[in-house]
Amino acid sequence: MGQLEDMAVFAKIVETGGISAAAGQLGIAKSAVSRRLNELETRLGVQLLNRTTRSSTLTEAGRLYYGRTQSILSQVDDLNDALCFDVGELKGTLKVAVPLSFGLLHLAPAVNEFAACHPDLVIDLSFADRQIDLIEEGVDLAIRIAELSDSTLIARRLTTIRHVLCASPAYLAANGVPETPADLASHTLLRYKSPTGRVHHLTDAEGRPHEIAGRTGMRANNGDFLKEACIAGHGIYLMPSFIAWRALQDGRLVRLLPDYGCTELGAYAVYPHTRFLTQRVRVFIDYLSAFLGDTPYWDE
Repeated sequence: MGQLEDMAVFAKIVETGGISAAAGQLGIAKSAVSRRLNELETRLGVQLLNRTTRSSTLTEAGRLYYGRTQSILSQVDDLNDALCFDVGELKGTLKVAVPLSFGLLHLAPAVNEFAACHPDLVIDLSFADRQIDLIEEGVDLAIRIAELSDSTLIARRLTTIRHVLCASPAYLAANGVPETPADLASHTLLRYKSPTGRVHHLTDAEGRPHEIAGRTGMRANNGDFLKEACIAGHGIYLMPSFIAWRALQDGRLVRLLPDYGCTELGAYAVYPHTRFLTQRVRVFIDYLSAFLGDTPYWDE
């Protein structure tokens, strides 16, 4: 390895918080990472990290060196990507974390098209609804559906996520059709177990919130499962339109209280402040934004 590779190893140690985590992401032995760091410090004649058995913290020289290292590594990545991009190709590995239902239902076609355009690019996808630590798990970017509040991340809005209140024709025939939010109190509700604990409300034409109250019949942490439970007649469910749209089109579900709205969320591409975007990440984000649009196909 040369100094550039040593710099990349050092940056990975800083970003992941330690030698062990860096070794895991780089796919090399912990002893090799430690050796590269020692050789880099010997070459520079300064200590970059204060190391204990449990953690590593930057020295003053380490903070200065890390800042310049980020810039240099970013320029190298940009140069490599630019040369590939000039001939219409992206190379390397793109690691993306996506929500389970949204990813399977709507990102699969986009990713397949993108992969066909860039056959030399390795796309590494992780499907999960939990919000992972991007740096700790070595992910380039994540797709998140949320009201973002994490200031350690940079986000680009991809599209709008809308919600609809639904029930099956069989459920409505047996239990009646609610005409106002207050009527929901006498109905059975299906509820999504949000990892953020967020509670949805309906809003009327004047913008006043109305609680979605009723007996909880079922809870789950997967929207597709709750949609199927709703179709089976187990209750009323406020679900994302990207999950409901097919069942609404073919009549398996009926939209309720259409004159009332619900808070809209955004689908975002997020990545850490500490990571400069490579060309492959920028191109992928641009592609997703164009593919989805602010009024995505499932809402048309």
